[in-house]
Amino acid sequence: QVQLVESGGGLVQPGGSLRLSCTVSTSIFSIYAMGWYRQVPGKQSELVAGIGTNGVTNYADSVKGRFTISRDNAKNTVYLQMNSLKPEDTAVYYCNILPPYQSKNWGQGTQVTVSS
Repeated sequence: QVQLVESGGGLVQPGGSLRLSCTVSTSIFSIYAMGWYRQVPGKQSELVAGIGTNGVTNYADSVKGRFTISRDNAKNTVYLQMNSLKPEDTAVYYCNILPPYQSKNWGQGTQVTVSS
């Protein structure tokens, strides 16, 4: 079973930055496309960024130009650099393998709160 551990969230003022990290317990991390999702209570989960095995990235329109996803295969880790944060970015952020190999076991997530 793959385990996903997110970290790096916190409270930040509008316009600020945070860097999220997600470590994945698997010996074959490099073959997985990875994504960052966010969840707001009462709303559907949103895929905000994805990165392929070849490093190609894609982003939700709501974060394009502000968020950057990256990966370090040697460390089994995927990152999400979040700049110019807005109150509407407030959510619990999760990482997971992108379909079709997505893990059914999600991590605990990391809370990001953007507020003055």
